[in-house]
Amino acid sequence: MGKTGNFDHMKLIGQYAGGHKKLITLGRCIAAVSAVLTIIPFYDLWKIIRIAVNGENTDDISFYAWQAVLFTIGALFVYIAALLCTHIAAFRVQANMRSSLMRKIITLPLGIFDEDGTGKIRRIVNDSTAATETYIAHNIPDKVVAAITPVGLIVLILAFNWKIGLICMIPAILGFVCMMSMMGKGMQQKMKEYQNALETMSSEATEYVRGIPVVKTFGQTIFSFKKFKASIDDYGKWTTDYTLHLRTPMMGFMTCINAIFIFIVISAYMFTRDGILSSDILDIMYYIIVTPLVTVTLTKIAYSGEAEMTLIDAMKRVESIMQLETLKESTEKKDATGNDIELNNVSYRYNGAVRDAVSNVSLKIRQGEHIAFVGPSGSGKTTLAELLVRFFDVSSGEIKIGGVNIKDLPQKKLMEMISFVFQDSRLIKDSIFENVRMSKPGASWEEVMYALEKAQCKDIIEKLPKGIDTVIGEKGTYLSGGEQQRITIARAVLKDSPILILDEATAFADPDNETKVQAAFDELAKNKTLIMIAHRLSTVVNADRIFVLDDGKLVENGDHNELMAKDGLYKRLFDEYSKSIEWKVSA
Repeated sequence: MGKTGNFDHMKLIGQYAGGHKKLITLGRCIAAVSAVLTIIPFYDLWKIIRIAVNGENTDDISFYAWQAVLFTIGALFVYIAALLCTHIAAFRVQANMRSSLMRKIITLPLGIFDEDGTGKIRRIVNDSTAATETYIAHNIPDKVVAAITPVGLIVLILAFNWKIGLICMIPAILGFVCMMSMMGKGMQQKMKEYQNALETMSSEATEYVRGIPVVKTFGQTIFSFKKFKASIDDYGKWTTDYTLHLRTPMMGFMTCINAIFIFIVISAYMFTRDGILSSDILDIMYYIIVTPLVTVTLTKIAYSGEAEMTLIDAMKRVESIMQLETLKESTEKKDATGNDIELNNVSYRYNGAVRDAVSNVSLKIRQGEHIAFVGPSGSGKTTLAELLVRFFDVSSGEIKIGGVNIKDLPQKKLMEMISFVFQDSRLIKDSIFENVRMSKPGASWEEVMYALEKAQCKDIIEKLPKGIDTVIGEKGTYLSGGEQQRITIARAVLKDSPILILDEATAFADPDNETKVQAAFDELAKNKTLIMIAHRLSTVVNADRIFVLDDGKLVENGDHNELMAKDGLYKRLFDEYSKSIEWKVSA
């Protein structure tokens, strides 16, 4: 093995192993020596039985017994040496693979994580690389031993009494046939489906956990998260169907490897009907001890085959990340002059989508202008904002900042120019101080405190046991959605970028927090180009201009009064919003 179709997984492992590649080969060779040494005690066992049965020089029993013990111990130490080689190589491969993945991931457009889900990518980084480490460290030497040991045992079995040996090998051969029927071509596809089901369930579980606050707020159950429940149901159905599919060959395999003694009894009856000879007793006793070991090694081969299929699937998933298109950096670096933003015939379509999420949008935003994107759900508001910061690259058209196409701006420079606060706030398990300082790693304590005060976070700091040094998530210390939002706003204040994007940033805030968040936004937006994305239309009535999107297209623009006078989509949305906030339960 080593190559499946056009996918050479061992060659790929060798590339990640680098200078440690030779250790894998050395580990295989040492494991082979260990397997040969393991077979010798079985010959010693046959000699001991022969001496005991025939009444030969019993002094030789001690010699063969000690020889068997020494070879067994020697085989163990040699095998440990093989494991040492493969473990060192495995750790290096896993470390290099994870390093390569992380270097690749930081070059990917941030939108990849929204499309594929962080749970899926995290599972590939953690579980797929771990599967590689397990295979190299344990399964490679085990596979060598499992391949050599049955060959040696079969030679011994046939050498002493080939007639009895052949009969005893019948169940082993039948078991091997049953095993190979389970390991057919479709097995690799089944393994891929299995890993896909686990991956989907992991990703949906991550999203479910993140949405637990909403579940609790509205008193819902797990069935509110239909995707998560569907992924569990699909996984359950797949495992049931797969188990039923393998039931017959697995029953045949287990029956054969456990029926070895029946064939030994049959062979003893067939070849001793005319009288039991001492040599027959010797052979029968020996085969009773040795023959079952053949079936044990066959079982190991089955498990090593499954492990190799798991490895191949894991390596393909790692390569699926490595082959993703990175965020291209232009070789011609340019500097933006100002912060004017211009979109010219911008369109974008998500992978696998049948229509554009944003279609032929053109607009201009002047430096220092406060604008808003509004529209029905799915109209392309957030996608348009994400295109501005290159979460994705446009499918067609161009986006300019300061007269320069954002593709020609260094990514670091673009990130310095733009701050964004999204509705789904993300804080890491670290202190408030470090969470805020993520946007400016070299910031001082005073700068962080200033940002927190400007973001209306003083009341949060005062109630925490260690102030800004309190670690979020430690000893039951958690923040509400609105409080987390204010911490992320403090990040943006500390970063102090000239362009600010707010994506429905008050979505999860209660009334008290919303007031403070709005105050923080007012402070943050001073002297900045502000782009707001909002469903609560009351938050955008004072915007300099409002761009109305529908089905990915720009359908209206103007200030609040102009759009209300047009009696178009914006007025209809605003009227519906006004009715919703006036709604109340009647007596």
